[in-house]
Amino acid sequence: MAAPIEITSVDDPRIKVFAKLTEAQLRNSLNPEDGLFIAESPKVIRVALDAGMVPVALLCERRHIDGDAADIIARIPDIPLYTGSREVLAALTGYTLTRGVLCAMRRPALPSVEELCKAAGRVVVIDDVSDTTNIGSIFRSAAALGIDAVLMGPTACDPLNRRAIRVSMGSVFLIPWTRLDVGPEELKAYGFKTVAMALRHNSVDISDPVLKQEPKLAIVMGTEGEGLPLATIDSADYVVRIPMYHGVDSLNVAAASAIAFYALSAR
Repeated sequence: MAAPIEITSVDDPRIKVFAKLTEAQLRNSLNPEDGLFIAESPKVIRVALDAGMVPVALLCERRHIDGDAADIIARIPDIPLYTGSREVLAALTGYTLTRGVLCAMRRPALPSVEELCKAAGRVVVIDDVSDTTNIGSIFRSAAALGIDAVLMGPTACDPLNRRAIRVSMGSVFLIPWTRLDVGPEELKAYGFKTVAMALRHNSVDISDPVLKQEPKLAIVMGTEGEGLPLATIDSADYVVRIPMYHGVDSLNVAAASAIAFYALSAR
């Protein structure tokens, strides 16, 4: 194990990746191959390592070096290990660390849409969802409920945002994902029928057996406030509704996605 490097100042330049860089700077849009992300908590870091993510630095509370993070440190002994008190690290990062461990990792190269869709039978398209908690929840449900891949709309939130990763409990590393160049209509070229989750006069019930019989479905989930754009709904092969009661007109996108994945999974 490399000797822990004690951090006593929030201005220490060696740990700027954990303290000074914004999410946009971590992504490094000018040079994507140099992009980084932050994985938080021992459990999430283990999932990321198991999935082949490449670590570059660890930040750990002193008490976790021989505790919760001991196996992680032993597993990746050749990267810098920074440490300090809980108070110093909270001041450094701007938040109290969940389980006291952060790991900076290299952003992986994303697959092409064609590569991702080749063997997939059920995918979800996340259209313009901007809340990191919802993104994390959708990924966790997708991984758990039989979705083969996730396609992010051009303006949807980054799945490798620190909070999205943590909420997903590392599920962002368990299911392949990539970015769409245009929108859900791209997927029709790969044999998918698109399912717009929306309340419309012509929508079909999510339990309709016709949906389960489709060999390739792309489930399109809209933004938290406005839902899906009208053009996306109009171009969909199916408009699907989740039955509601007691006058409730909609569900949070994360809750709706879990129901949709369970109901429409081909498994």
